[in-house]
Amino acid sequence: MVTQKPINTEGSFFLVVSEGVASEQRFPLHPDQITDIGRAGTNRVVLRDDICSRNHCEIFHISTGWMLRDRSSRNGTYLNETRVDRDRPLVDGDIIRIGETLMLFTTDESASLKRRAPRTDSDTATDLRIPDESAALPEIIHRQKHSSLRDRDANSRTIDKSSSAKLSRLYQIAIKMGDATSSQELADIVLDGLVGITGADIGAVLTQPSSVSRRRKKVNSTSDLIVTSYRSLEGQPYHKVSTTLTRDVLKSGEAILARDISIRADLSSRDSLEDMQAQSLVIAPVLDGSELFGLIHLYSTNPENPLDANGLDYTLAVADQLAIALKSLLRQQDLQDGLQKATSENKQLREQLAIESELVGSSEAMDHLRETIGLVAPTDTAVLIRGESGSGKELVARAIHFNSKRKEGPFVCMNCAALSESLLESELFGHERGAFTGATGLKHGKFEQGHQGTLFLDEVGEMSPAIQAKFLRVLEGHSFERVGGSVPINVNVRLVAATNRDLERAVRENLFRKDLYFRLQVLEITVPALRERMEDVPILAEFFAQRFANKSGRRAISFTDTAMKKLTRYEWPGNVRELQNTVERAVVLCIGDTIQGEQILLSRLDEPELNEILPQKPPQSYAELSIEEIERDHILRTLESTEGNKSKAAQILGIERSTLDRKLKKYGLKITRD
Repeated sequence: MVTQKPINTEGSFFLVVSEGVASEQRFPLHPDQITDIGRAGTNRVVLRDDICSRNHCEIFHISTGWMLRDRSSRNGTYLNETRVDRDRPLVDGDIIRIGETLMLFTTDESASLKRRAPRTDSDTATDLRIPDESAALPEIIHRQKHSSLRDRDANSRTIDKSSSAKLSRLYQIAIKMGDATSSQELADIVLDGLVGITGADIGAVLTQPSSVSRRRKKVNSTSDLIVTSYRSLEGQPYHKVSTTLTRDVLKSGEAILARDISIRADLSSRDSLEDMQAQSLVIAPVLDGSELFGLIHLYSTNPENPLDANGLDYTLAVADQLAIALKSLLRQQDLQDGLQKATSENKQLREQLAIESELVGSSEAMDHLRETIGLVAPTDTAVLIRGESGSGKELVARAIHFNSKRKEGPFVCMNCAALSESLLESELFGHERGAFTGATGLKHGKFEQGHQGTLFLDEVGEMSPAIQAKFLRVLEGHSFERVGGSVPINVNVRLVAATNRDLERAVRENLFRKDLYFRLQVLEITVPALRERMEDVPILAEFFAQRFANKSGRRAISFTDTAMKKLTRYEWPGNVRELQNTVERAVVLCIGDTIQGEQILLSRLDEPELNEILPQKPPQSYAELSIEEIERDHILRTLESTEGNKSKAAQILGIERSTLDRKLKKYGLKITRD
């Protein structure tokens, strides 16, 4: 119910408010006061209309006259059926609409909205006149749940000529619906196929707003629906159907055919069809099973051509097609939303990858590395990246990819040292279902995943000779087959490989194919060790500290002079990876915003006492040993220092645990403790 707060009664303008069939109320307007309107009890004019927002609109006075302003309402404020998108001037006789509530701006204190049409700029605009309370509902003369055309076949021998024509028209409508891309188009197609053909001269399709329909809100009344499309053969205005009739259709799920009942006194107590001059009407629910998408309204104002049961039957058939089309359209929109969301997330991930691919440092060595990447990236040639473990070879590979013409394609990484020969082949080339035990489905390999993008192979020197042969064929443009498959597969990938192994020595020892070596060594980039660019340590340390602080939601973290000196005096045998881990550990241990010297915990590799595990021979004696002998002895003594703990030894050596296991097997060293 409309309620009024005390306001100044002076002034020459009034606001006449009417909600449905409720009694009208008048509010005097004063130039010195703002008349705010909405559902909230703090407004001067409080409305009960559910369409109305809590703080919907306001009327105020300025030097040039009275103005109407919408207060960012959800469903909009309409002035003479034009939506208010900015401050609008008011003149005597203007009609303001909020949902189904009408308000008359007037100088006539006795003015009434009863039987008064709103001022509009269009002769065919929607007529929202307040209903005559003495009018009666049309008489419902026919109800129907399903169309008789629903289960018929146009080729059936028993079908009559009339039904055949209906089926033909229905088929044409269905074809047009299949090409529609919006609910507006679908509604237009429906009305083009119903208005005139069924005897109706006015028609409308009501559906849920697109933002609501995709949440599948249950429809309880016409207030949940909007007019998506409207047709009139003679330019007549559209009238909303009585709430009682609509509720009847929504509750029963049945379409109804009704006619004018002005002579039926026994039904005159029911609510009316808003001053409708229609002789007959059809209301059909747009249903797919139990899911309701909207309503179809058809009116005939011609007493000589009323709507009949045949028109109702045909309307039901069209409504069925419309429900299917709307459901399919909503499903497509959901898929598009999902695709758009996935695309957006993919873009964000790619941007994050690009950020993490930034090479940090201002040393001469880093400037030269960036310059080399700038020359190499635009080409499509294979690249071999060399450098010590932890020096940032993968970051260089990412930088090459994101600065190449393939940057919109995938960037696929794989560590060749992490898998056995059989698993490595499956990972690279994929496998068919049942190719081996555990192959429960088809798997696309890294080559297929990297199509039109970049494939980064780390530790490429650890490939077995058998895999190297198949790998080389793919690099030379030949097709390959999945493990257990027979279908040739062609891909277009750019290869970027990385290794910390001496490939030349491996070639001489027949551990690495010479032809593959030359195929990979077309373009070569060497990543400098961190000890060769110590001036970058402070920059990298601050970069990592800020990143870890951001991830943990902390404020910016700085280093004390003691902590920074400790970082810059260490030689970093584990390179950038070791520095990153050290800074992360310090950020975790840091209580305040400053990292102290004691929170910088360095590896024992930099401690003098570790020299005791090295061979006790004069430096010149190393000239008598091969690199493998030195490596074997170093691994053995590291394991002795860790009392056989291979995981700890691998960490000290700066290699993966799996790499240590292979080296132990290679050198014939047996360690029983894990």
